[in-house]
Amino acid sequence: MLDNVCLFADVPPQYLAELEKLSSLRRYPKNVVLVTEGDESTHLYIIRKGTVSAYLNNEDGRQVNLNYMHEGEYFGELALIDGKPRSASVITITDCEIILVSRASVQDLMLKHPEFALLLLTELTRRVRDLTDSVKDMALLDVYGRVSAALEKLCDDNKRIHNPKVTHQDIANMVGSSREMVSRIMKQLLIGEYIEQCPGYIQINKPLPRYW
Repeated sequence: MLDNVCLFADVPPQYLAELEKLSSLRRYPKNVVLVTEGDESTHLYIIRKGTVSAYLNNEDGRQVNLNYMHEGEYFGELALIDGKPRSASVITITDCEIILVSRASVQDLMLKHPEFALLLLTELTRRVRDLTDSVKDMALLDVYGRVSAALEKLCDDNKRIHNPKVTHQDIANMVGSSREMVSRIMKQLLIGEYIEQCPGYIQINKPLPRYW
């Protein structure tokens, strides 16, 4: 399973085999909080099956959805390096199977095999660059552009956003807007035939506009 995770894409099989021996598989039902912002960081989480959502809560209780993650994706990677408290909370959206790899196991492998450490750092750098792009979108794009960016982030290689259905409130939480505004934008995208509501998924038919 680990060879299907982009974090380990270029890691030699012998290192993955060693790491898999130190991993454990756990199953969680829908709506279980896997980690809470501020928790101690002890493990890397790899999604074997299902969908999870990463989110933040502010002091007023308002929730901001950061990302939806699916099979083969992972979270908690920063704990591999600094071991500091969790920077976000994560909840299961569907029933999930999660592979847990302890920080101690990964760090031990990094010490034994420096080339493994370099491969991990390369992948973590890519994640930081992706985060920089997300911050740029939030700072420079209007709501229309942020919704477009969020939809593109949620779709797969076939330009489809699958169930579990992402609601307009979910998208609003991701882009820092109101549900009403997102609903108006989604309606305009449907009228303009940029997107199509299909049974079980949303299809993106052509490049989405960045500005209203």
